[in-house]
Amino acid sequence: MSTTAYKTLPTIPATAAGPLGGYTVLDLTRALAGPHAGMMMGDLGARVIKVESPETGDDTRSWGPPFVGPEDNPQATYFLSCNRNKESIALDLKSKEGKETLSRLIERSDVLMENFRTGVLERLGFGVEALHELNPRLVILSITGFGHDGPESHRSGYDQILQGEAGLMSLTGSGPDDPQRVGVPIADLLSGMYGAYGALAALLERERTGKGQVVRTSLLAAIVGVHAFQGTRSTVAGQVPQAQGNHHPSIAPYGLFGCRNGKVQISVGSQKLWLAFAAAFGLEGTRPEFATNADRVKNHSLLLAEIEAAFAHHEPADLLAKLDAAGIPAGKVRTLDEVYAWDQVAAQGLLVDVEHPVLGKITLPGPPLRFFDPATEAETTRTAHTAPPVLDADGSSIRTWLDEETEARP
Repeated sequence: MSTTAYKTLPTIPATAAGPLGGYTVLDLTRALAGPHAGMMMGDLGARVIKVESPETGDDTRSWGPPFVGPEDNPQATYFLSCNRNKESIALDLKSKEGKETLSRLIERSDVLMENFRTGVLERLGFGVEALHELNPRLVILSITGFGHDGPESHRSGYDQILQGEAGLMSLTGSGPDDPQRVGVPIADLLSGMYGAYGALAALLERERTGKGQVVRTSLLAAIVGVHAFQGTRSTVAGQVPQAQGNHHPSIAPYGLFGCRNGKVQISVGSQKLWLAFAAAFGLEGTRPEFATNADRVKNHSLLLAEIEAAFAHHEPADLLAKLDAAGIPAGKVRTLDEVYAWDQVAAQGLLVDVEHPVLGKITLPGPPLRFFDPATEAETTRTAHTAPPVLDADGSSIRTWLDEETEARP
């Protein structure tokens, strides 16, 4: 464990503090769903205090490889992915001192985030009633795997299990007999995003009522919440959607197509685009098999063969240029190193450089939101970011802050 001192978040100019500047978020979560929610709040300018178990800290500090840094103090890149813009304090929540410190933090926080199994906080003495006795204005975000009630609420929730249980894997893969998980922990990430969204809504309501409330979501709810048109295919049309690879089930042509020495993606989402596409590549756009989108979906195998025959003599770069000239939405499949080297990604502020106490200067994928003041045409997005903290890096300074806050009270 590093002994490097790590200070609390730097003072950020008001014009670049983010919309949650002045709010304090108490992050009791671990792994990914909750930490991602907390990081989102930090990206928006909130002060996020991460409470971790002594000695081991967040589970993801040990999730690897890859690890980076010195052999005697390795840092997990998994942890680095979801804990920027936070401070860390280590507390034993079963001890008297840990509970007292947590109580003081609760009194001074606007939002508390937790993703314990149902009932754990109550057993520690911090059920909802106890939390609101300490701070009636506290917004409580609680994330579970399968939900807080119902016959299977007791089950532990891990991302891949929920991708399967909530139907996402049945929609993903080359075909019905090839279920695949999404390449990132999408159930965790979505539940964190929904959780942060819910916490922000509860903060807005608190402005009217003066009272905090409980926001609940789960990995199960998050996946069901993004079933989108596949969900209504099931609930309304009575169909059972299945995986069908890299082509859209309801729009054609829309997907990944082979060409000479590579592949490209196209999205022909309207009849006007279809006629332009057909004209550009010598296809008969009005032939009965392809006349409407429904016809093209029905005759997808024939359509795919004719398009790939038309693409066969084009290199990817030349094909993308021709598609662009015809006004057809298209793109290539990039590897992550290509994504992070892309000037468009840099232009959108999607990379941030931070100074880590062990690793030095590192580059992290950045926040996806930007904010602008239309009156001044100035960007008000948070611009000063901090690296994910080493364990208990801020314990001393947080306790000092709590003492100073206590002394300042009348």
